[in-house]
Amino acid sequence: MNKNLVFLLLGTVFIPAGCNLAPRYDRPPAPIAAHWPSGPAYANLPPATTAPEAPDLPWQEFFRDEKLRQLIETALTNNRDLRSAALNVERARALYGIQRAERLPTLDATAGGNLQRLPADLSPTGRRTTVEQYNVNVGVFAWELDFFGRIRNLSARALEQYLATEQARRGAQILLISSVANTYLVLAADREGLALAQTTLENQQASYNLVKRGYDLGLAPELDLYRAQTQVDAARGDVVRFTQLAAQDENALNLLLGTTAPAELLPSRWSEVIPPAETSPGVPSDVLLRRPDVLQAESQLRAAHADIGAARATLFPRISLTGTVGTASRELSGLFDSGSGAWSFAPQGTMPIFDTRAWLALGVTKVQREIALTQYESAIQNAFREVADALAVRGTVDRQVAAQESLVHAVAETYRLSLSRYDKGIDSYLSVLDAQRSLYAAEQGLVSLRLARFANQVRLYAVLGGGGDVAPEEAEKPRSAQRERD
Repeated sequence: MNKNLVFLLLGTVFIPAGCNLAPRYDRPPAPIAAHWPSGPAYANLPPATTAPEAPDLPWQEFFRDEKLRQLIETALTNNRDLRSAALNVERARALYGIQRAERLPTLDATAGGNLQRLPADLSPTGRRTTVEQYNVNVGVFAWELDFFGRIRNLSARALEQYLATEQARRGAQILLISSVANTYLVLAADREGLALAQTTLENQQASYNLVKRGYDLGLAPELDLYRAQTQVDAARGDVVRFTQLAAQDENALNLLLGTTAPAELLPSRWSEVIPPAETSPGVPSDVLLRRPDVLQAESQLRAAHADIGAARATLFPRISLTGTVGTASRELSGLFDSGSGAWSFAPQGTMPIFDTRAWLALGVTKVQREIALTQYESAIQNAFREVADALAVRGTVDRQVAAQESLVHAVAETYRLSLSRYDKGIDSYLSVLDAQRSLYAAEQGLVSLRLARFANQVRLYAVLGGGGDVAPEEAEKPRSAQRERD
């Protein structure tokens, strides 16, 4: 290849990128309060300095239950939805690579040869000879010099789309982890409820047998017998209901895991569950901007800025280059030896006079930027509301649990005294039935509140952005590398 063409190609590769017509991107101010809400619902929150922030706490450290950690690990490996999200990331990465490749020249080479034998009467020398001729052509086709940043902005847009897809994958992972944890906790609570229902059924059956003996001896009225029977039937129905719920919980867990959960990793009672670690809510404007959905919305906003730059560039000339290298020939016999080479360099450009579609496209991209900005601000406000709701539960649920534990104790004593008074013939069986119903409801309510407390810890961890496997600063590296290349 002619050396001049080589130097020309290398030189044009390193031509300065020229101007960038995309508007400057400055992160919009977060449309939320500077601090989390305050008031009676938030009075009992732990101090912010005593616990790490959720994005800085790996899920392996947040979840202290070893069985639950193993189940989460299985889900991260086998879950099909998360696998699909990861494949979407790979597709976005490939599309970004394709878009970046358009900034480089496309080289095309063709070669050919011809072997010819000339008899003496046709040879210019009067002697028989054999000639080999070869042809080599190298071309640079449709290479656009990106003076106005059209291709560069399209590449930046593809990068932001890739980063947005990566944040969507992180969001899917956080959702999967929290879903596995919640299903695990619900299964433990329903199995605890089943155990309570079975214990209640046994007690109700014993009471029924006692009343039945009194009825057979003429010491208890028929009304007491049927009252006792209703309690037995209600407890039997609850046993079946909680059996069904526990089975459905296992099915939901198996779906999240992508496989059947080992029986030894499933909780049999609530007392086996180890609570998660505490997390700090941090400062709203700092911690919320690290959530995957907010980062995803910001990448979409950055992509909208790049779209404007690409649309503006279409209003300016587009210049492309083509180049070729000629042929060379040589005689094998050495009697005829000559060589020739040729190259050409042909810049081509188009200058739009007035392109209505280009101007309309520019208007569309500006509207899309406003839409992306609105979605970004909405994502932050929604994140603030989710965290505030979780903090409201966190600040009140401990008091609810304490009150419910006191209620269970009081109702248990009421039941004990009522049964004692009935056995002594001092009180009617109706008091015993009321105390039994109240105790069972109070115990089930305590299980539900304990579930709500642990589940809210998981939710608070998730809505604060905890559970992702990529630190936010890692997501900025591809964008920094893009800026350095530009």
